[in-house]
Amino acid sequence: MTVRIGVEEEFHIVEVESGLLAPQADTMLKRLPADTFTTELQQATIESNSGVHASLDGLYDDLISSRRRLDAAASAHGLAVVAAGTVPLARIQDTRPTAGSRYRHMVDEYRKIADEQLICGTHIHVDVPDRDLAVRLMCEVSPWLHVLLALSASSPYWLGADTGYASWRTMVWQRWPTSGPPGCHADAAEYDAAVQDLIDSGVISDAGMIYHDIRPSDHQQTLELRICDACPRPETVVLIAGLYRALVSEARERLERPGAPACPGRHAWLRAASWRAARSGLEGALLDPETRHEAPAAQVVQRLLERVRPALEAAGDWPAVRDLAQRALATGSAAHRMRRAADEDDLLACTDLAIAETRGDDRPRRRPAAPARRLGSAGRPVAHPSAATVARSAGR
Repeated sequence: MTVRIGVEEEFHIVEVESGLLAPQADTMLKRLPADTFTTELQQATIESNSGVHASLDGLYDDLISSRRRLDAAASAHGLAVVAAGTVPLARIQDTRPTAGSRYRHMVDEYRKIADEQLICGTHIHVDVPDRDLAVRLMCEVSPWLHVLLALSASSPYWLGADTGYASWRTMVWQRWPTSGPPGCHADAAEYDAAVQDLIDSGVISDAGMIYHDIRPSDHQQTLELRICDACPRPETVVLIAGLYRALVSEARERLERPGAPACPGRHAWLRAASWRAARSGLEGALLDPETRHEAPAAQVVQRLLERVRPALEAAGDWPAVRDLAQRALATGSAAHRMRRAADEDDLLACTDLAIAETRGDDRPRRRPAAPARRLGSAGRPVAHPSAATVARSAGR
């Protein structure tokens, strides 16, 4: 039987005219169904939750429907939504946290980390039959998760400047005390004890603050992928969902064989692999999980496809995932496309591209000719010669 999947997508809310983040989640949610859309820590972010699907086609249709609803709710207020790890233009002083005791505690406890939580991710859930297996699967699939991060990379800009990274969201996210690789645990009891130790320490307040790259859901019978940026194109989400489901299925088949070896636990390199993926995206080298050495991104993606091809074929996903992967390698990461738009025009044009791709249209709106824009030191939009100048000054 085909394993079911579901997706949580986080979206930035921006003003259409300025491209700046807009803390309007509560306003938009009044026009959206509560069983599908919800708030996040910051009011400039809104989350959509897909249904549960057996087919990638069904998932794609669901994602398109949710994005159309979001676009309609945003447009009614002169807003737009962007599915990307970060948006190019933002002013921290213009954002505000969502009301509620949990979020208030996070803001008070983590201060600047919470204040700068202006990032969005894609979270993918895959059904697993029991929690013990979910915990063991985390260790088995973790060596390949940085490849999925590279496919999703969509956050080259932070507060108006080029960071030099394909996924700056990863760098921001890793400041939280429970981010990164999850480590290895023998079973659910051992994992849950480790989580409880963190809660008892006072470092986190609940299990929902386990922000590892992958984790067993604390309220569903799923294994949740959390390493990826939000993706402007829904096809990228479908590609990653198909690959992740295949990774889980392939690992489960290995674990269920008689005499399956225990995980060696040598995972110190995983954080380095994530850094490499965040730095380069698809436009540079990635760490090959089988050699632990750098290799061209296309080669590592191809190796992942070969590894999970039997699982993809068993699910009927091979043709679609193969074609989507080839297209992703041919067109480059979202970070690459965003930089190209900024280099050719400015950061507002880069934002327009991300808005258009999120909407399902690769053609951004045409604006009247205007000076290029970035954010000045005081956080106000100012003119500058070109976004390429900003990129060069950041050492790209």
